Amino acid sequence: MTDLAFSTLGCAGAPLDRVLELAKGNNIGGLELRAADDEFTHVGLTAAERRTLRSRIEDAGLEILAINSYVRLCAVEEQPLDAHLELAADLGARGVRVFPGDDPAGADPAGTAEGPTPGEYRALDRVTTAAKDVHIFLETHDSHSAGSRMAALCRLLDTETPGHNAKVIWDSAHTWSHGETPAQALDLLRPWIDFVQIKDSDSTQDYKPVSIGTGDYPIGRLLQALGDTDYWLSLEWELKWHPDLPPLDEALPATWSWISAG
Repeated sequence: MTDLAFSTLGCAGAPLDRVLELAKGNNIGGLELRAADDEFTHVGLTAAERRTLRSRIEDAGLEILAINSYVRLCAVEEQPLDAHLELAADLGARGVRVFPGDDPAGADPAGTAEGPTPGEYRALDRVTTAAKDVHIFLETHDSHSAGSRMAALCRLLDTETPGHNAKVIWDSAHTWSHGETPAQALDLLRPWIDFVQIKDSDSTQDYKPVSIGTGDYPIGRLLQALGDTDYWLSLEWELKWHPDLPPLDEALPATWSWISAG
């Protein structure tokens, strides 16, 4: 049976009780916790608050796949990566989600440029010096939405920092929007994937997220490509950024039906 998680981006600002209710009522086994000042998960939590949050989630039988930060690993400005890694370790999460966030001027979406960009070297330095108690999860997003570009960065990390703790969250809608089929993206990213984010989107509307089952994201081809792999699937329901989407209590049952039909 597929292991399904969801990101609290889909219920931004909701209290923990509501998140646990959604998980229990929809056969959910894992969570991505959005880390922000207006959420119950943030780097300002005290040690006691962290212990309580961890125990409540563990008592509910849930696994925290990631603490979803907004750190941009390739960016010039100082990034609070260590604080998020410490939070993830305290909560028992598998890792911290970061965005690549490279300078668009230096970006090469196809990953064919000669050598790494300055931003990718910054990312390399941050991964090299970061604590290794939990993973740094690079999401296929923004400058590295294409699997080819992310794979090039991961190969750089493998070469320059053997034994690093970086892995990949494969946002499968983003690689698809950059012209890669699920099978192609999986082949590119397989050595580094930790889990897979899913959502439906509409290629005729510039890949805008849409209600589950109303877009043309090829969920069947994704499931076929994944085959007998044991990756978690996590619904990244972007309700905070797209308030026209239905709420999670509608999207989660629809997602199970979508997966079953795929």
